[in-house]
Amino acid sequence: MARIAVAATAPFGADVLERLAGRHKVSALLTRPDAKAGRGRKVEPPPAKVVAERLAIPVVQPERPTAGLDLDAPTVVVCAYGLLIPAALLAERLWLNVHPSLLPRWRGAAPVERAVMAGDDETGVTIHETVAELDAGPIAAQEAFALGDDDAGAVYRRAAEVAVRLLDGVLGEPAPRFEPQRGEPTYATRIGPEDRALDLRLPADELVRTVRALSPHIGAWAELEGRRVIVWSARVAADGTFDPVEVQPQGGRRMAAEAWRRGLR
Repeated sequence: MARIAVAATAPFGADVLERLAGRHKVSALLTRPDAKAGRGRKVEPPPAKVVAERLAIPVVQPERPTAGLDLDAPTVVVCAYGLLIPAALLAERLWLNVHPSLLPRWRGAAPVERAVMAGDDETGVTIHETVAELDAGPIAAQEAFALGDDDAGAVYRRAAEVAVRLLDGVLGEPAPRFEPQRGEPTYATRIGPEDRALDLRLPADELVRTVRALSPHIGAWAELEGRRVIVWSARVAADGTFDPVEVQPQGGRRMAAEAWRRGLR
């Protein structure tokens, strides 16, 4: 059992934090400040903080991390933290980043979503040293797995399982061994509004990949029956057309697309 701190904010980081806490001594969580979220714009804690407080893990929430933070551990595991860690802070201890892709493919903010959108056959998890350049640090461990027809939520859950197993091995070594990344990097830019809009003129398989990539956490939208709806799941029909399976009308709940269409009659 290693003594570590964790830097995490988003749900993926919260999942990894909870799994690590069952196997290692987590001295502190470094996370982003509470922020407004949801339709009501209420101030809410980050998902990782919710987990940390439930597990009685001390929480540190600076607006920007700086040198001298009291994290009480020789190693920090970074997973979906979302803020730049300055070089002076990186120099104080070992920082290991959990990245849900096969680096150097899909460096950046949305590696799972971009891999699914691109139709990659596989993705994986890379444990690498955190350095100043984005997701460019040398690799301590890496493992691939097939993407299949999973949506992003399922891929993130699988990635969390793999990440914790890889970290067990890395943290169990007296000193991690690192290898440089090899190959030409590609970049997973943040998901924007333009990525969410389904152009129904595109091939059906491409549209289905976009739906899978943005489910269940973001949502792709389309104009169906003259109305804008979020499409949470879809398939390619027998005739090769795009077939929404689960939708959510504006101001409504998720429901089967067939039931939604019946309600329009």
